Amino acid sequence: MELFLMALTNGIMVGGIYALVAIGWVLIYKCSGVLNLAMGEMTLIGAYISLTFYSMGLPFLLALLVSLIIGLLLGILTERVFLDKLIGEPALSVIMVTVGLSFFFRGTIELIWGTDTRVFNPPVFSIEPITIGMISISEVYLWSFVAAIILLVIFVCFFKYTRWGLAMQATADDEMAALSLGVSARFVYAAAWAIAFMAAGVGGTLLGNINGLNISVGYLGLLVLPAVVLGGLNSVPGAIVGGIAIGILQNFTGVYLDRFFPGAVKEVAPFAFMAIFLLFKPHGLWGWERIERV
Repeated sequence: MELFLMALTNGIMVGGIYALVAIGWVLIYKCSGVLNLAMGEMTLIGAYISLTFYSMGLPFLLALLVSLIIGLLLGILTERVFLDKLIGEPALSVIMVTVGLSFFFRGTIELIWGTDTRVFNPPVFSIEPITIGMISISEVYLWSFVAAIILLVIFVCFFKYTRWGLAMQATADDEMAALSLGVSARFVYAAAWAIAFMAAGVGGTLLGNINGLNISVGYLGLLVLPAVVLGGLNSVPGAIVGGIAIGILQNFTGVYLDRFFPGAVKEVAPFAFMAIFLLFKPHGLWGWERIERV
């Protein structure tokens, strides 16, 4: 029972980090209807910027705030330079541009920060776990989960009660109709990329505090995809639920199946689950299901 509770709790906490990155996926899909395949590299950029300013002597929260501001500017710049001319173009064209962006970002990261593993020194979070009864929780996991819940509330309120959030949803549902009603697609896309950069940066920074930062952390972007598919590609609450569910699945497979299938079974399990889940629920738990009448 103790092992079960530990796996469950740590899965929920790790899922909080996945949820942060999943929110970035959802935001861009909600406004443009395309998958951003450069999300892993965006996660790395935000994390490296935080690490750089932290290494310069800034307090962690201040370094994170600076990285959020830079992420905001980078998101707007990325949209203006690479994607602004693609408004109204087929979704496949935009997806292919994000593939190119992933290679461009990766090359830029290797050029500036190299490929060696870097760590936050001194450590931001205490290595001593927080013990509650039989359960021990790492401090970084706990704060990641808290950050995910806070962002969930902020984004749900943003999309439900603000004019900008409603404009994003309208643009995702029918871009041409939104444009005809006076919605600025340029603003919507720039805002989505800016917020996605910021959310991914927070997730990457928290991940960097666990095992350090190197180029392989960028693969998190694809690892989070099953969480996005599970919750629904255009559902912010679904991103949170999906991230937590995939975190739990990974921990359980690592605890109970690694002994029988040594290797990376916990890395494969989310994608196997995604393939099976799509057979029965192709739109996710809260995804929009389009019904066309002829």
